[in-house]
Amino acid sequence: MRPLPISILAAAVALLAAPAANAHVVHTVSAGDTLWSIAASANMTTRTVALFNGLNENSHVVIGTPIKVPSVAEGQAALRAAGIVPAGAGSTAKLMPAAPPSGAPRPLGAYVVRAGDTLTGLAAQTGVPMAQMAYMNGLSPSAHLLVGTVIKLPTGAPAPAQAAAPKPATRVVPAADPVPTAGRLSAADIKAIAAQHGAPASLAAAIAWQESGFNNAMVSSANARGIMQVMPGTWDWVNRNLASTSLNPQSAADNVRAGSLYLAQLMRQTGGDRRLAAAGYYQGLSSVRARGMFDDTKQYVDNVLALSARFGG
Repeated sequence: MRPLPISILAAAVALLAAPAANAHVVHTVSAGDTLWSIAASANMTTRTVALFNGLNENSHVVIGTPIKVPSVAEGQAALRAAGIVPAGAGSTAKLMPAAPPSGAPRPLGAYVVRAGDTLTGLAAQTGVPMAQMAYMNGLSPSAHLLVGTVIKLPTGAPAPAQAAAPKPATRVVPAADPVPTAGRLSAADIKAIAAQHGAPASLAAAIAWQESGFNNAMVSSANARGIMQVMPGTWDWVNRNLASTSLNPQSAADNVRAGSLYLAQLMRQTGGDRRLAAAGYYQGLSSVRARGMFDDTKQYVDNVLALSARFGG
C-alpha cells in the first residue's frame, strides 16, 4: 500500500489537534489534493465537505486555497440544509434519505410509498410474496403503509402503478433494525472487522465507502441502513444464520460486522470472485445469476474495485 501524501497526513494531524468538537479546521490545498482525498482524510464524504464549502462535489480544488473541513456536527448541519438529513435512533423517523457518495449509482429497487399504495398491492405488482417484501423492509405484514415510506422493491421488478405519481415531500423510514445512528469508523477499523469475519478487508472498506462514506447515520432511498447499508431482512438473516453472537442494531461496528459476514458469504458462494461478490452485494446474487449484471451494477462494481485498490488491494 503506497503511503498517503504528506498533505493528507497533515490534514489528519490537524484534525486530531482540533480544539473543539464543533469547530471546523482549515486545510490549505497542496499539489495532488482533491476534494475526495481531503474528505477521506477526515472520514467524510466528498459531498459533505463540498456542501460545507459551498462547492459542487465534482469541483477541482486550487493549490493554495483554503478548504474548511467540518466537524461531524457541522457536516450534518450542511447535509440538513441541503435536504439530506441523517436518521436518528428510535422509532419511525421522518427524513430525507441521504444521497450516496459522488459517483455511486442509486440503490436498486428504491420506491417511495404514495397515497393508495398497500403492501399487498405492491407485492402483487412486483411479483413477490407480501410476507417476503415485509420481511426485507422490516415492516409488519398487517400494518398500514404510511405515505412517504422508503422501501426496497425486488431488483428488476416492474414499476408499481403509482410510480408515475409525484413523490411525497416527506420520507418515512420504517422502525426496524439495524438502527441508523450517528457514528463513523475509520477505514482501518472496517478492514480489521472484515478480516476478523472472513471478508476481504479492502473490498469491505471499498463497499463501505461507496455505500455510505463510512457514515452509520446513512439511510438510502431503498431503506438500507448504516455504514454497510444493510437491509432489515438481511440484518435479521445474518443474525440468525451467520453471527456467532447477537449483533447490536445501534452499533456502527456491528453494522460493519453484519455487512462483512454477508460479504464473506457471497465470497464463498462465488468461489472467491470479488467482482461477482460485489455485484451480489448490490444487485442480489440470485438476480445476477439469473439476469446478469445490470448497467448500474456494472458501474457499482467498477467503482468498488477501483476503491478497493486505494484501500490496499
